[in-house]
Amino acid sequence: MNKAILYLEDGVNFLGGSLSVVGEASGEVIFNTSMTGYQEILTDPSYAGQIVVMTYPLIGNYGINPEDVESHKVHVKGFVVKEFCRHHSNFRATESLIDYLNKNKILAIEGVDTRALTRHLRERGAMKAIISTKDFDLKILANKIASVPSMEGSDWVKEVTTKKKYVWPKKEKDPQVIYKVAAIDCGIKFNILCILTRLGCDVHVFPAQTTFEEIMAIKPDGLFVSNGPGDPAAITYVIENLKKFFGVIPIFGICLGHQMLGLALGGKTYKLKFGHHGANHPVKDLLNHRIGITSQNHGFCVDIQSLNSDEVEIVNMNLNDKTMEGLRHKQYPIVSFQHHPEASPGPQDAQYLFNYFIEMMKKYKKNATT
Repeated sequence: MNKAILYLEDGVNFLGGSLSVVGEASGEVIFNTSMTGYQEILTDPSYAGQIVVMTYPLIGNYGINPEDVESHKVHVKGFVVKEFCRHHSNFRATESLIDYLNKNKILAIEGVDTRALTRHLRERGAMKAIISTKDFDLKILANKIASVPSMEGSDWVKEVTTKKKYVWPKKEKDPQVIYKVAAIDCGIKFNILCILTRLGCDVHVFPAQTTFEEIMAIKPDGLFVSNGPGDPAAITYVIENLKKFFGVIPIFGICLGHQMLGLALGGKTYKLKFGHHGANHPVKDLLNHRIGITSQNHGFCVDIQSLNSDEVEIVNMNLNDKTMEGLRHKQYPIVSFQHHPEASPGPQDAQYLFNYFIEMMKKYKKNATT
């Protein structure tokens, strides 16, 4: 094991050991409270530009398998745990987490007091940090962090969006296609595509900078706006493009997609102190008074007070801090959610929310044929 240091922007640092990958990695450090799901977290494009701290003390006990990835690569900048499990046990596993991290050249550090680190981030907020195995001079590390761009104001969507349009493949057991969905890929997760396909959708995935005209050329029944990394206010090209779809076709957004829809509807977003990252966040559906435990991963939030209440209805509310978790337009067929109804990882309490999108497209198709 190589000696390593995690140095935070405010000068606080933690010593530990790294795996076989050596060097330096920098980004915004955040903590995730999920007990499981590390493989999905590592491959979720929404974590691009971030160093992830797992609060659960032992990570890697069920190994890695090729089925639970959420994208084609690992997106985290660094990975911090209390202890890596050296002896995984799972009939689906094909390799260990340690081998997986090393193979993907991810700088990971263990032996850190993650409880103390998490308490510090809760008190001081998410901040920039650097992991290093080669430089332990605190002044030099501070200078390096100063040159790392802040997550606020950064466009990470360009780093993770698909380079060209593609159609998500269907499986033999998937139902007959009923709806054609255009998905704007800002860092889309595979399980979202799988769920839409299982609900009878033919999903055409487009790069984030695709124009309104190019998307409408396939004659979609609905538009999906995906999750993704970075500051939503910096993704101006998507926000301006979304406005052209209002009142044209049904729109459904998740996480970053929800935030960009909020901005396109005239609202504002702000950065949360330490964000919501985990699989145990209670959310209330204000339409049916149902409470679900949700999976969440976001550092920004739509300001409730900034939206026009005559046009936009709040439909989901976070019970921990009363932040907005869902909105619906009162005139246009638009609905979006801050949390992840597709989970991966996490509970599936909110998966029924995909049906709102299906019902909007069903009504749209019916009106189009009459």
